[in-house]
Amino acid sequence: MPELPEVETVKRTLDKKITGLTITGVDIAMPKIIREPDPENFAAQVTGRKITRLGRRGKYLLLYLTGENVLIIHLRMTGRLVYTAPDEPLPKHTHVIFKLSDGNELRFNDIRQFGRLLLTPKKDLNKVKGLKDLGPEPLEREFSRDFLRRELKRKRTRIKSLLLDQTFIAGLGNIYVDEALHRARLHPMRIASSLTPREVANLYHSIVEVLQEGIQNRGTSFRDYVDGDGRKGNYQELLRVYNREGEPCPHCGTAITRIKVSGRSSYFCPACQREQ
Repeated sequence: MPELPEVETVKRTLDKKITGLTITGVDIAMPKIIREPDPENFAAQVTGRKITRLGRRGKYLLLYLTGENVLIIHLRMTGRLVYTAPDEPLPKHTHVIFKLSDGNELRFNDIRQFGRLLLTPKKDLNKVKGLKDLGPEPLEREFSRDFLRRELKRKRTRIKSLLLDQTFIAGLGNIYVDEALHRARLHPMRIASSLTPREVANLYHSIVEVLQEGIQNRGTSFRDYVDGDGRKGNYQELLRVYNREGEPCPHCGTAITRIKVSGRSSYFCPACQREQ
């Protein structure tokens, strides 16, 4: 699933291309992709509206439109949102096409059909299911060492599971949590409240560092993710542990191990990230 760096990269690549353009029409090939309102009303309400700016909250992409509505797009596991010329071949699994005033198109493609589009008034943005309970943004001022230290002290949850909880911190997923824990030298099964002040500080810096690096390298592409231009990211080439089972740890040379934590695959170095 695209995580914060991937959605932020989609936002940045599309921002300079579609901000200021008007949606002149919408083709909806798969109605279930539109969560609300119903597809007919959705198309009517976005047609003729100008895209005033793009935003992101956690793993959600936000397109602000004139008329006080916000178009919320959740890519889920395999969603793609690509700006392209109308004469480009139409990929299979293209479910929604926004026609734009510059003559180009914004296409939503999703092989597994888990992605969703939703239109809501801007004033109700914080009431939307999935958005209303999100935790702080890890690259914003609200996420700090003090916040992390204070909140971890209260939690008897495994650190890997906690960091994946979107109500705790918004935007982190399996890839960047594993990478952050490896840099902080923390075992994914550690209980959150057991971390020392130094370990909390290391974890804070590691989370910020891997997210910034992911954005700088335009995200991580294994199979489906591409940016708003249809290009794959590069960060998969720099990953230290995720999907590296059996490969040597870049710190100590020990083979990377994979275990399950709350049903999710977790990659770590058993020498650098010892369970205490």
